[in-house]
Amino acid sequence: METAKKRENVKYGTDKIFQDAEDFLPLLGTDYVELIVGNAKQSAHFYKTAFGFQSIAYAGMETGVKDRTSYVLGQDKIRLVLTTPLQGDGWMNEHLNKHGDGVKVVALWVEDATKAWEETTSRGAKSFMEPTKEEDKDGHVIKSGIHTYGETVHIFIERKNYNGTFLPGFRKWESHYNPSEVGLKFIDHMVGNVDWGEMNTWVDFYAKVMGFAQIVTFDDKDISTEYTALMSKVMSNGNGRIKFPINEPAEGRKKSQIEEYIDYYKGPGVQHIAVATEDIVATVTQMRDRGVEFLYVPDTYYETLKDRVGEIDEDIEVLKEHGILVDRDDEGYLLQLFTKPVVDRPTMFFEIIQRKGAWSFGKGNFQALFEAIEREQENRGTL
Repeated sequence: METAKKRENVKYGTDKIFQDAEDFLPLLGTDYVELIVGNAKQSAHFYKTAFGFQSIAYAGMETGVKDRTSYVLGQDKIRLVLTTPLQGDGWMNEHLNKHGDGVKVVALWVEDATKAWEETTSRGAKSFMEPTKEEDKDGHVIKSGIHTYGETVHIFIERKNYNGTFLPGFRKWESHYNPSEVGLKFIDHMVGNVDWGEMNTWVDFYAKVMGFAQIVTFDDKDISTEYTALMSKVMSNGNGRIKFPINEPAEGRKKSQIEEYIDYYKGPGVQHIAVATEDIVATVTQMRDRGVEFLYVPDTYYETLKDRVGEIDEDIEVLKEHGILVDRDDEGYLLQLFTKPVVDRPTMFFEIIQRKGAWSFGKGNFQALFEAIEREQENRGTL
């Protein structure tokens, strides 16, 4: 058993994490991510069409829920919940007015939601919801929650005694329109943007309150261009299934992407969701054909790619055609590509990532990536 566990840790890079992460808050994975959006029905259509998500569950007036409508979509292990308020006031409307469409809940799957709440609140977390039992004919779940950066919250989901489609209060969502999946497998990591001087505060929060370990640090020497810079630290739980990079701005000649995000999101929040695939070329090809817009780097990026990363399985010309970036670390290499913002404000976007041994985050691509982002900022007049 110990040998098998060691082998799994090496695969996911978690042998570097176990020695530092504490085990008082065992997390089984990301349960779901909930976005508050202006029109959940239309957003669901977009994510089904463009990203290949499938219909899972629905809650609204037809299910006895009077204040909101929620659509649940899934693809392999990824679940997105899109929620829109049905009333003209209340916290959801305030969230929309302030932030636009954006992530409210990062739900974490746990064995014991009561213990998760007790462990985190006893270490200083502000409670979002005390342990609560919700049930229907398919069983019951226990939910609890804590506040994190900005207005983002973590909800702990204990579902071992539940056999329903999603959660109590939801019913199966039957749809005649079901575009095929595009090969997305699971959430690799989720990145939070925080304000000036707040990165270490939230790094300490995840370390003290949730037992995470810091696995990577990037400063403004690593992440900078001629004009802008930022700093980032990556926090991970013990089994490596939950990874949260935390970004903050750094001094530069012009406004960084993190400053732009905070200006338009009106505070800290989830900047992007990185979703894994086993064939990034096939995934990106389908997404682009369905209307997803990606950031692209100059062709010159690929002229020295082989010198930087060595031998790879993929055809460099094919990667060049799709604008896919490549980086290598001691464990292997990764391929990644970033969408443009998927909402009207220049805030939330997605990363498509394929890991071929690498457990890092594409440090070698930062310069090219951020220059691509700056070109978009310049087009928006916000650089």
